[in-house]
Amino acid sequence: MDAAQLMFKGDVVFLRGVSKLEDLPAPNFPEIAFIGRSNVGKSSLINAVCGRKTVARVSNTPGRTQELNYFRVFDKFLMVDLPGYGYAQAPKKKVDAWVKLIRNYLLGRTNLKRVYLLIDSRHGIKPPDIDFMDMLNRAAVSYHIILTKTDKISVEDAAKMFEVTKLLLAKNPAAYPVLLTTSSEKKLGLELLRGYILNAIDVNSL
Repeated sequence: MDAAQLMFKGDVVFLRGVSKLEDLPAPNFPEIAFIGRSNVGKSSLINAVCGRKTVARVSNTPGRTQELNYFRVFDKFLMVDLPGYGYAQAPKKKVDAWVKLIRNYLLGRTNLKRVYLLIDSRHGIKPPDIDFMDMLNRAAVSYHIILTKTDKISVEDAAKMFEVTKLLLAKNPAAYPVLLTTSSEKKLGLELLRGYILNAIDVNSL
């Protein structure tokens, strides 16, 4: 945990927004990526994990992230904010291009260490999430599920959602076996998430 705190207190620098695979940075650093349905609280969680307010752009409009947004963390690893899937205020042709870009990135990025798949605890896993998990399972891409916005529901409902999600998690071979719960607003679960991120990138080998 001490190493995680130190890492995220260092520089977090925006590198670039990528809309084409040929514009991806050279795979010289380990990468982690965040993804989830639109309006799942992805940008808020990235900001909270980094201990900053403006690393990732937060908006009340679903589907505002329209590129693969790259950030360099402490000159040690890269963090990628992926476009949300599901609802987005964009033409279908553009949304289809995002889907293709995300799929090709996930299936072909050799330095990608883990995908953090965000699920809104108020709604649970929905068919688009299952489709996305199936793709990752087939491609053997390691992913870690995070329940977000747990402060928005009761303790009892949060516990029920945790158990339901945990049971589904066990059926997915590429899923990391530990379910995380977070609240960006209340700063819940952030230290644990930071620790798992450093474990995923094997920080001791950097």
